[in-house]
Amino acid sequence: MPEYLSEIAPAYPEIFLLIATCAVLLLDLFVKDYQRYITYIVAQASLLFTAWLVYTATDNATVVTTFNDMFVADPMGRVLKISIILITMAVFAYSRPYLKDRGMYKGELFTLGLFAVLGMMVMVSAKTMLLIYLGLELLSLSLYAMVAFRRDNKQASEAAMKYFVLGAIASGMLLYGMSIIYGLSGSLNLSHIATYLSSQEAVMSNLGLLLGLSFILVGLGFKLGVVPFHMWIPDVYHGAPTAITMFLGAAPKIAVFAMVFRLLAEGLGDMVIGWQQILVLLAALSLFVGNVIAIAQTNLKRMLAYSTISHMGFVVMGILAATEAGYAASMFYIITYAIISMGGFAVIIFLSNKESEADELADLKGLSTRHPWVAFMMLLFLFSMAGMPPTVGFYAKLSVIQAVVGADVIWLAVFAVIMSVIGAYYYLRAIKIMYFDEADKDIAPAKAGFEFGALLSVNGLAVLGLGILPSFLMSICVASVNAIL
Repeated sequence: MPEYLSEIAPAYPEIFLLIATCAVLLLDLFVKDYQRYITYIVAQASLLFTAWLVYTATDNATVVTTFNDMFVADPMGRVLKISIILITMAVFAYSRPYLKDRGMYKGELFTLGLFAVLGMMVMVSAKTMLLIYLGLELLSLSLYAMVAFRRDNKQASEAAMKYFVLGAIASGMLLYGMSIIYGLSGSLNLSHIATYLSSQEAVMSNLGLLLGLSFILVGLGFKLGVVPFHMWIPDVYHGAPTAITMFLGAAPKIAVFAMVFRLLAEGLGDMVIGWQQILVLLAALSLFVGNVIAIAQTNLKRMLAYSTISHMGFVVMGILAATEAGYAASMFYIITYAIISMGGFAVIIFLSNKESEADELADLKGLSTRHPWVAFMMLLFLFSMAGMPPTVGFYAKLSVIQAVVGADVIWLAVFAVIMSVIGAYYYLRAIKIMYFDEADKDIAPAKAGFEFGALLSVNGLAVLGLGILPSFLMSICVASVNAIL
């Protein structure tokens, strides 16, 4: 193999996906509306081949850097990238009937989704602050356009504008924090920054470093959606089309976890005392605000939005433990939460029709009578969000709490358990509505094709299966983190 090809080999998946995305964009110009399935199939095939390239690029223990140490292919990136790609493929498959009913089944939407995946993959493999920011902006700009894709919907336009304005402010904060760290360390490379910090005698008394860290945490807090940077989540989740909300609430969360890990654990690890104290506060506030405000919601999408805030509190808890067990638990949590969240929004899509979105709790009435299997799938998703055994949500929360206890932040672990008990109320309320309330007579029967039903079944059973046998995925997460740290 020529030297220049071996140099770019770790980035083959990203290079291929970029070429494939441009090809999908050009192909869509020559496809009629009734042939739009061709664009969909090519987009799915592109993602599948990209996943195969990611899988074959490195093995389970190899860490390879390229482009002058700017880009890394490592075990953690491998797992996160494959998770992002498979979840995006599932979201595309779930979204087809919804997009067709609303005139949104267009190639531009799939192209934006592929560009978003490319941005996420760049974020996952970034070894410099510059590449992290470029990947983040590619992801963010794609998501802004996707939220506003349905132009005839005023609510979606308002949500997109709010998302764009707040997202731009958060990106500016993040960039400003990065520029301060760059000015002090003289490098954008995370490894060089870590070396610089380790050579300083009093890192936590350096006001410049603390200021840069503060701005970076503000930007990360917004992208994660933790309190007090959560204002955009309920409005965007509610206003965006449900298919877009599904994508927004699943795959990008995994990429943001990777960004947080790269910046804090790999780059700013010597400032752990500083960012750990701030993350403790963010986690506690997110658990409290997310669970308490969700109780008052009657809109299912807004309830899931506040639920997301509380779940991001758990993800932050794993990171603030600043141990290999904590990082692995947080990684396990974010992957499984993306699977659970995707399934919850899929049920909303299943119940919706051309005339209306089935996004109110009242729309779940009598679901066990109308569609028993779908109700059982929703039961699994809600049980998992609440952290009840034998679903995967129980093990995910347990592993994070164990990591926090191991880091001697016992009060936060106790607080998380209390908040989980409080949060179980609104999940159980939805289950009660499904199984014990009678359906309104004017509710139209939901319809779904074989592909949708099969995918929903696999999704729900995966939540149950990973809860009964979590060691498979957890061992992969532990091995991935251990290979880096």
